[in-house]
Amino acid sequence: MSSVSRAPEPRDRVDAQPQQPAPAPDNAVARRGYPGPHKLYRNPRRGILGGVTAGIAEYLRLSPTQVRVAFVVLAMLGFFGGLLYAGLWMFLPSRPLPPQLSKEELDSERRTGHWLIFAGIVASLFAGSMLVSALFMVAIPLVVVAAGAAVVWQALDSAGDAADESESGSTSVLSGLLSDRFALFRLGGGGALVFLGLAVILLREVSIAEMGSAVLAVVVTLGGIALLTVPLWMRMIRTVETERAEKARERERANMASHLHDSVLQTLALIQKRADDPAQVTRLARRQERELRQWLFEAGEKSRNDPSSVAAGVERICEEIEDNYEIAVSQVVVGGDAPLADKENAALAAAREALVNVAKHAQVDRADVFCEVDSDDGGVLEIFVRDRGIGFDPDAVPGDRKGLAMSIRQRVESRGGSVRVRSTMATGTEIAIRMPCTKSEEKVG
Repeated sequence: MSSVSRAPEPRDRVDAQPQQPAPAPDNAVARRGYPGPHKLYRNPRRGILGGVTAGIAEYLRLSPTQVRVAFVVLAMLGFFGGLLYAGLWMFLPSRPLPPQLSKEELDSERRTGHWLIFAGIVASLFAGSMLVSALFMVAIPLVVVAAGAAVVWQALDSAGDAADESESGSTSVLSGLLSDRFALFRLGGGGALVFLGLAVILLREVSIAEMGSAVLAVVVTLGGIALLTVPLWMRMIRTVETERAEKARERERANMASHLHDSVLQTLALIQKRADDPAQVTRLARRQERELRQWLFEAGEKSRNDPSSVAAGVERICEEIEDNYEIAVSQVVVGGDAPLADKENAALAAAREALVNVAKHAQVDRADVFCEVDSDDGGVLEIFVRDRGIGFDPDAVPGDRKGLAMSIRQRVESRGGSVRVRSTMATGTEIAIRMPCTKSEEKVG
């Protein structure tokens, strides 16, 4: 018997079929743009105190108001709701990238949350009043202590978020606190509330005469606990700082990858397409080299930030010459933050014409530009354009060649400047342009 062999199915046939998008959960909360995470986190940005109820709501895909109502009900059971909230606040990690909601949604949620917090406090006090009166009198200072602790924790949360989002590379919670005066105020106010509540509790238990001994015992106990837990706290601090430094490195690595993709890789793709055009390949490679050098070493950053400066003008004419002619231009600018005006623009135009002459007649593939602004004696702008080309005799230039006479000399000398040309056959040429800077009253006029 002969069997008919069938051609194997192409392996990528399944992959080629378009994947159907997963159906969105039929839930109002998910439809509003914040589906529940895979882990339980706190979400301080959507929260009012510590973001515990907001995080639980996202995890269970409920509305934060529903979870807050549940905590109010628990608060009526003898402070159980408050203790549960405090414990979750301490042990739940903050969500790394909480979802962004509109300002109207956040304001609406927080207005409702404020009323629910007030209701929870009233419910807790009511539940306490049902207990023994002495226990209720202790509960009031405990509420003050809890409020102070909540304020302190909230300040530390916001400082940690600010440190995580900082673009300056700062990864310390302390730096986040120092950069936010309101966070420092909350930290101090919360600490004062905690101290006041503990002082009231202590004064109820001991007499004034025994206060010194009691305070000393508390201080010694806390000092011993702190001493025993120093290695643990140091390890935790180092771990947090290491994680934040790693986040900063990942952010920088992502920025670098994005820049290289948008610049270098795109240019390489263009070079492959233009491989049959050596002039175009050279031009693309030269332009990319210039951009990459500026990005790596921050060359010309000041001029890019201030496009009206002398340095920006020099950079523009050099880029124009490199893009339009098959020549590389090396530039050095000293004191280039001086502003551009009529005289400075005339000097730059003359320098551009000198570079065009180099590209057309010097038979070289490179030119050098040195620019310096001397602020002494009212300010002087000097620009030197050099090449190592074939050179020429300035006195033997034909009369119909007006580039040197009109575009360079007349343009500069008509504004009080001077031009000096030095050229040697087979050695090269240097054109020195000297122009007094525009005075401040001339710029205003």
